[in-house]
Amino acid sequence: MTSDGSFLRRAVAVLTAFRADDDGLGAAELARRSGLPRSTAHRIALDLVEAGLLERQGTRVRLGLRLFEIGQRVPRQRVLRDAAVPYMSDLREATRQTVHLAVLEGAEVVYVEILGSPGGPPMPSEVGGRLPAHVTGVGKAILAFSPPDVVRAVLDAGLPRASGRSVAAPGLLARELDRIREEGVAYDREESGLGIVCAASPVLGPDGEALGALSVSGRSGRMRLTAVAPAVHTAALTLSRALRERDRLRSS
Repeated sequence: MTSDGSFLRRAVAVLTAFRADDDGLGAAELARRSGLPRSTAHRIALDLVEAGLLERQGTRVRLGLRLFEIGQRVPRQRVLRDAAVPYMSDLREATRQTVHLAVLEGAEVVYVEILGSPGGPPMPSEVGGRLPAHVTGVGKAILAFSPPDVVRAVLDAGLPRASGRSVAAPGLLARELDRIREEGVAYDREESGLGIVCAASPVLGPDGEALGALSVSGRSGRMRLTAVAPAVHTAALTLSRALRERDRLRSS
């Protein structure tokens, strides 16, 4: 690997050491999370501060505004989010629950947008955050409509539990994905976190493969999955059609 490639790899390790709720990290914690020697992490952090990707906060550093600006230019996130937000707003209004939009990256889902519900329960999800795909409704909805090699990669990566109810057996997950393909709706029954349930449906592209997924989440025992599932499914289907029509008009 070239020296430039080595620096880039270490810079990514520093940037990805930050979590969504971090206001700033000191040198020791940054080194621990990135897996780099403290002197190396410190030197790279200074370079990233100079580039505007990190900001100084006393003796600590935090993610810089330039990173946010760059993130807003990611086509997959921007286009899908902009198209989805009106449907998400209607879905929240109809269900009075928290609505998620997520995409798949590797074996995890990344949350692109979340519309919270007043008085809703604390969620394990956050915008820009990640969770293992197999423990979430959105993740299972996407996997059910993904190419076989994508599903196989997730199964081969292992199925860690997020709660005592998470599906950890490849055979059980494969059978659940078969059911989701037939019904078009996936469920999270306290698999991503105790006390939280959700219903999710995939947002499909012209080829029938998932671009992402929408979900409605709420408290276990208070939100009836069978009541919200049709609304989620309808919203995802309508969004899928809108995206296909937009692409058709652009190509004509």
